[in-house]
Amino acid sequence: MATQKQILIVEDEKDLRELISFNLEREGYVCRLCSDGDEALAEISRSRPDLIILDRMLPNTSGDEVLSNVRRDQLTATIPVLMLTAKADESDELVGFAMGADDYVTKPFSMKAVVARVAALLRRSQEGVFNDKGRVLSAGPVALDAERHQVSVEGKAITLTITEFRLLRAIMSAEGRLRSREQLIDAAIGVDVAVVDRTIDVHIAALRKKLGSAAAWVQTVRGAGYIWRMPDQGDE
Repeated sequence: MATQKQILIVEDEKDLRELISFNLEREGYVCRLCSDGDEALAEISRSRPDLIILDRMLPNTSGDEVLSNVRRDQLTATIPVLMLTAKADESDELVGFAMGADDYVTKPFSMKAVVARVAALLRRSQEGVFNDKGRVLSAGPVALDAERHQVSVEGKAITLTITEFRLLRAIMSAEGRLRSREQLIDAAIGVDVAVVDRTIDVHIAALRKKLGSAAAWVQTVRGAGYIWRMPDQGDE
């Protein structure tokens, strides 16, 4: 029997926190509940969850700070994070993605949508293990091991979120062919997830920052998408 997935729900509204937990536990997940950012960080340190549902507006340590802490720690950096917020502006959503959120839901939302997003994120976190077993992509200074979820630049390991990892894998596996934004959304985020037009651009910016000296290999083709190729061989 497969091990039940552990979901950490960080939400200061008690009724909402318990409602999310109730609906997820009906689907077979094991939920742990926190009401503020400090409690969440302590709980994550105590036992690594498989996925975090994180409200942005929390007492004490904010959800943004919790996410930043999660992404800075190599032991937790790849945990899928679904952010919840009452802020519906596109700019707020892009800030969440830029900080490393894998998905974003604005309040009010349906429980069916949250359950579907959780399932999609967990599926994305496992797909590389089953679909790319034993496959290593290597181009220029970057090597990507899909089975181990590891990326190195000039032999030095870097830590990517699940979305950043899938985005890099989609671009590198195209082997010099253009990937449109729509193709990258499907590959890295999922066909069942609605995102704003600039979401991929925000994830690309975060990916380039982590790639450091290899950032220039991810090249923009204006109005079309992105391509992986040696720098100084075309449009940037």
